Amino acid sequence: MMFKVDDTFVANFIVSEEIYNGFVVLFKDKNPLHTNRQFATENGFKSEVMHGNILNGFLSYFIGECLPIKNVIIHSQEIQFKNAVYLNDKLEFNAKVTGIYESVKAVEFKYDFKNADGKIVAKGKIQIGLLE
Repeated sequence: MMFKVDDTFVANFIVSEEIYNGFVVLFKDKNPLHTNRQFATENGFKSEVMHGNILNGFLSYFIGECLPIKNVIIHSQEIQFKNAVYLNDKLEFNAKVTGIYESVKAVEFKYDFKNADGKIVAKGKIQIGLLE
């Protein structure tokens, strides 16, 4: 098995205007929490809150591009949103191998995203399968 329990991976992401605008255009999610500053601030946020599913895109990038192998598929993923993410936030992504299941060729990671203040904005786990 290419992975070992406690292997760690780190990546950095920026929630850029290009990513934000692309998400809105592609998925047409124009909920005012994400697109209207006044609505967002009236509801206790400092600005428009970025779509949580942008982080799922970063997870896909991690699995598809950051791992040392490409013959993988996502079996399942779980994400818990803990704090708001704003435009141009710099996020540090940390993932750690927490389980290896050789009989079914699967690897599980626990991960989190932290903002520049070190606050966890999301965390969860993702299980991948190793293709033949």
